[in-house]
Amino acid sequence: MRRIVVVGASAAGLAAAETLRRQGYDGTLTLVGDEALAPYDRPPLSKQVLAAEWEPDRLALRAAGDLAGLDLDLRLGVAATGVRLADGAVELADGSTVPYDGLIVATGVRPRRLPGEGGHVLRTLDDAVRLRDRLTPGRRLVVVGAGFLGAEAAAVAWRLGCEVTLLEPAPVPLAHAVGTQVGEVLTRAHLERGVNLRCGATVAEVTGDGVRLADGELVEADEVLVAVGSRPNTDWLEGSGLTVGDGVVCDEYCQAARDVYAAGDVARWYNPLFGQSMRIEHRTNAAEQGMAAARNLLNPDARKPFAPVPYFWSDQYDMKIQAYGYLRGHDEVAVVEGDLDERRFVAAYRTGDRLTGALAVGMPPKAIRQWRQAIASGANWREAVGAGEVQIS
Repeated sequence: MRRIVVVGASAAGLAAAETLRRQGYDGTLTLVGDEALAPYDRPPLSKQVLAAEWEPDRLALRAAGDLAGLDLDLRLGVAATGVRLADGAVELADGSTVPYDGLIVATGVRPRRLPGEGGHVLRTLDDAVRLRDRLTPGRRLVVVGAGFLGAEAAAVAWRLGCEVTLLEPAPVPLAHAVGTQVGEVLTRAHLERGVNLRCGATVAEVTGDGVRLADGELVEADEVLVAVGSRPNTDWLEGSGLTVGDGVVCDEYCQAARDVYAAGDVARWYNPLFGQSMRIEHRTNAAEQGMAAARNLLNPDARKPFAPVPYFWSDQYDMKIQAYGYLRGHDEVAVVEGDLDERRFVAAYRTGDRLTGALAVGMPPKAIRQWRQAIASGANWREAVGAGEVQIS
């Protein structure tokens, strides 16, 4: 294998490229990215960058010298437009073709948008800087979508002195992910600060004056941020022969086809630890999966299943939120430490008879690390949680 192409120059793609070199691969290594910038970190976009606490140059994932040390055929500012599996070639938007013996797809996701014109999204550095420059004291910001991204942006805008309206179609924000009671706890942080949170509000379109709801009401705003989820960047794979279904479909080794692997937000793989297919849009998973895909591509006779305990974090106001495991589709939530009302607690999540997740708010890291180990071991719910828990759903 003398030519490997990694498509996607963000956390997953860079981790894959670095792992290939660490594993001794000395052939041609091409890294393709549709943005002109060198690989940079995305989580700070909705936090430190939006709050003008960090300048953009702090986001670089690697110093220029370290990146040069990888001896990459670096193709930045050019998108991949197709893959020819039979020929082993990636087609680029500039008309060139890059041959490969091995391919790693790490093209991430793009924001979902709403009908109309003028709304911001928050995915790239340009997106964050453009919105940051508009968030001056007294500006009216409408955030459509009260998921983690929308909630983080709303918290930053409130700190900057904006008048914030947060619109969410569900009865309780984040209930689908963390449970109704935990979602209500996180929601109160917005309400206590005067954020105008409106649940059950469906936005039909973005207008020049704000957003129009499905019932015809106009919610006026100076700026609108659309944070209603994302779509995997798989359009360029249409007709390639790869299986695509809410991501690039992979097996437990992150393999999508012969000598083709996927990693990061775009990959839907079978996680044997939880016994189901999943696609994870979290920074830690992107790096870990990039490394796993690279190792398995380079060493096909010694492949290992990628079976992580997913991890994510979120900063909102004075709350530090951390979670391990796979919380979606849970059957029960129980407080195992702390108190919901004080917003200092650890909640455990049950799916079937197993402990499958844990979420902490306002707690030190060590308070949740023990739960990660229990999730990784496939611990039985009753044995892990015991009889003293407080059931909340």
